Amino acid sequence: MALTRWEPFREIDTLQRQMNRLFDSLATTDGGENASFSFVPAAEMQETEDAIHLRLEIPGMEAKDLDVQVTAEAVSINGERKSETKTEDKGVTRSEFRYGKFQRVIPLPARIQNDKVQAEYKNGVLNLTLPKAESEKNKVIKVNLG
Repeated sequence: MALTRWEPFREIDTLQRQMNRLFDSLATTDGGENASFSFVPAAEMQETEDAIHLRLEIPGMEAKDLDVQVTAEAVSINGERKSETKTEDKGVTRSEFRYGKFQRVIPLPARIQNDKVQAEYKNGVLNLTLPKAESEKNKVIKVNLG
């Protein structure tokens, strides 16, 4: 068995390169210029007999910065957080908020009437009421007991 010299700084360098690769794989590129972590709003879905209720947490944005598109099978939410104020102190700009674009597409468990969707955006929470299509409301499924 051959003895190998242990070099702790080489192992630290290897670990640092692996961590950099991990963070690079988590980052998305914005137009090929800056890498930034993507934001995905949290969602909660509840299905009732007549409708699907979808709730998304999108804090720190205004309704005009959101684009909500609804098809019979899915809901797509796009938005962009923009920086409006910057604080500079002795040539240093500081910000603790993330800014950038996001998109989330949520497939729906039933077909809906996308022309009758109701939406409300208040206090950073988007509530969507998606009425089910008539064919889905009266759907009866026969169960084979074998």
